[in-house]
Amino acid sequence: MSDLLQAPKRWRLDGIGTVRAITWATRVVGLLLILSIVLPFGRRKLREPVGAMLDLPIEATLAALLIGLAAGVGLWMLAASLRRRKRRAWQLAVILCVVVIGLHVFFRHGPFVIAAVTVLLICLITTRKHFIAYADPVVGKWSAVIVFTQLIGAGVLLNLGILWAAHRKVAGTPTFLEKLQHALLALVGITGPIEFTNTFLDDLTALVGIAFSIGAVLLAGYFLLRSAEPSPGLSAEDQDRIRELLGTHGGRDSLGYFALRRDKSVVFSPTGKSAITYRVLAGTALASGDPLGDVEAWPGAIEEFLDLCRRHAWVPAAIGCSERAATVWSRHGLDALELGDEAVVDAGAFSLDGRPMRGVRQAVNRVKRSGYEVRVCRGGQLAEDKRAAVAGLADHWRGSETERGYSMALSRFADPADPECVVVTAERAGEVGGVLQFVPWGPDGLSLDMMRRDSTIPDNGLNELMISELLLACGDLGVRQVSLNFAMFRAALERGERIGAGPVARVWARLLRIASRWWQIESLYRFNEKFRPLWIPRYVVFPAVRDLPRIALACMEAEGFGGRPPALLRLLRK
Repeated sequence: MSDLLQAPKRWRLDGIGTVRAITWATRVVGLLLILSIVLPFGRRKLREPVGAMLDLPIEATLAALLIGLAAGVGLWMLAASLRRRKRRAWQLAVILCVVVIGLHVFFRHGPFVIAAVTVLLICLITTRKHFIAYADPVVGKWSAVIVFTQLIGAGVLLNLGILWAAHRKVAGTPTFLEKLQHALLALVGITGPIEFTNTFLDDLTALVGIAFSIGAVLLAGYFLLRSAEPSPGLSAEDQDRIRELLGTHGGRDSLGYFALRRDKSVVFSPTGKSAITYRVLAGTALASGDPLGDVEAWPGAIEEFLDLCRRHAWVPAAIGCSERAATVWSRHGLDALELGDEAVVDAGAFSLDGRPMRGVRQAVNRVKRSGYEVRVCRGGQLAEDKRAAVAGLADHWRGSETERGYSMALSRFADPADPECVVVTAERAGEVGGVLQFVPWGPDGLSLDMMRRDSTIPDNGLNELMISELLLACGDLGVRQVSLNFAMFRAALERGERIGAGPVARVWARLLRIASRWWQIESLYRFNEKFRPLWIPRYVVFPAVRDLPRIALACMEAEGFGGRPPALLRLLRK
């Protein structure tokens, strides 16, 4: 373990100070540009040379003002992408600096601004090697050009339609070219050659033009700068290598088997003795559980994962990792936050006897008296017709089209590739009323994967019956320990209930109970507590606090509790 604690903080090194300085310099220069145009003094200084020396029309002055303002806003927005080392953001920042310097030199405006932008340009050029993140190879520059062109064209067409529909409010009889010129100038907020008898229409065309041009720039910028979001998937070779690691070291982590989900990707350590599986969502590379394989090889896998994130401008994160893994992640520069607790039951010591188990015992006996019997078997022992029937019922009972679960779900039932999974069914008169599936946790453990039941059955205690019978059958299965559901923020709920708890702890616990009306926070904790488990803390690791909202969005989407709308995802992956 001492070798792990000495792992280098590579995520924090490799020019991070330089990148941070460039990021803040870009923000400062962008703000300076905005202020130099927004403030009245800056606007006068720009207009005076135009009228006195260059004799340019007022439209040129307004266009220069808007371009300068857009460049300032653009630099401010690009700073976030520069912080993530995106090469394309660096290229755009250089182009904007050159444009701003050219405009200010041409209009003889703001020597201080010219100097500041020039210094930023020199700094960008000299630090080019630090901006290494690849552009999205699927949705990249051509999509940005297409979106920009479509929105600009839509704005022009809409303004032409307004001019055509309101021709009675137009002074004179303008030609089509004059109408087109008016629609084009409206994109940059400039009044065109057409005069209206109603000022509302003049404002309307300007508003439409500016709205579409701003939308075009923002959406094109998003497509141009967005991080890659490759389609996940494990090859047959990857699955074989993961199974080999699980066969050797699978007993270390109860979540290890979930690395075989088919919507994950994998990165291996240089020695091949460790691996990290992950999925990319919303610019976040989301790993789950502990790294696989030999603990001594974890740093190598983590370094490969962080290097991969750096090359693609992904935010690295891991959810549901143990305290040991969180310690190793922290030695590579990431922070850790306790997320909740995993309920682990000692199967050998489990019994329904005794006063503490009175509630479970009564529920189990009540369901048994109603005629339910429980069957426990390995997934490979299920007949194909029975497997298909139970899988159909499980899908029907899911209650939503989205398969929920990521860090503690396999997303398939009794698959031929998982013959060691344990299936538990509760049946009455040949009809299945509930089903559980457990995945292997090393040679002598199980981890709960799926828990579903027919919601139309009024028999409370069906899940308690299935879990109890599974725990009592563990001896015949050669199972020593069983991991049940994960309870988020369990410690916070428990602290808030203690006598003498402070006001902060009480308020936080109360908020969690309110949130439990929509999410199973308190109910999962109460359900797991019935089986007298050992609570094992689990953590989320992340680079910085500012990344937590993005990571939370990725977690919600991965676990099936929301995130980006499906229509948006289809658009982004075209």
